[in-house]
Amino acid sequence: MKSIIKKTGILLLAFVTVMSFTKCKSVQNANNKQKGAVIGATGGAILGAIIGNNVGKGGNGELGAVIGGVIGGGAGVLIGNKMDKQAQKIEEEIPGAQVERVDDGIVVTFDENSGVYFDTAKYNVNNASQETLNKLAGVFKEYPDTNILVVGHTDSVGSEESNMTLSKNRAYAVTNYLTGMGLSNSRFTTNWFGEAQPMNDNSTAEGRAKNRRVNVAIVPNDKMIKEAKMEVGQN
Repeated sequence: MKSIIKKTGILLLAFVTVMSFTKCKSVQNANNKQKGAVIGATGGAILGAIIGNNVGKGGNGELGAVIGGVIGGGAGVLIGNKMDKQAQKIEEEIPGAQVERVDDGIVVTFDENSGVYFDTAKYNVNNASQETLNKLAGVFKEYPDTNILVVGHTDSVGSEESNMTLSKNRAYAVTNYLTGMGLSNSRFTTNWFGEAQPMNDNSTAEGRAKNRRVNVAIVPNDKMIKEAKMEVGQN
């Protein structure tokens, strides 16, 4: 009987979750990919949202191993609910950022129009960017059971080699700033792809500005996953 009640409760929670967050832009952007119990794909969708269609040759590790797969079943519903809330909080705190809910994760894209940006050939975190990162750090502190992946990119100006270094410096500038706000280093993985993953047209000034970006992906950590599975009796 308890098992039946629990399963009924999970189904009700799934319905309430979907209805409660339909006004959240990031949830709308997910195109119903994240419904927890419905999907069981790998983390490839998050990779695509972070780095474009193809993995570049830069970076310092295998992103797929960091992101992992999607949690299905009732645990996926609970995790999805928590991640929806976090995505909505980021949208509220940083209205200019592009926030996407992809599978079990959240992808946040910053460019020069959204509060965290870089001038050509620069990687310093300026005053305006600091204000945005302060807000982001506050959200990360409010939701501690997540891991964070920071990925840096550049436009096509300059040599391929220098842009690889520049994207690395940009990514670490953001990571170091956030950890300097008191967030644990163990939550962060930092990666970079130089100019290899443009998501906009490098032949225009506007496109290049958007390509000078840092993406942040937020995924559930082991603690969140284990607790969600225990709550619903899922192995």
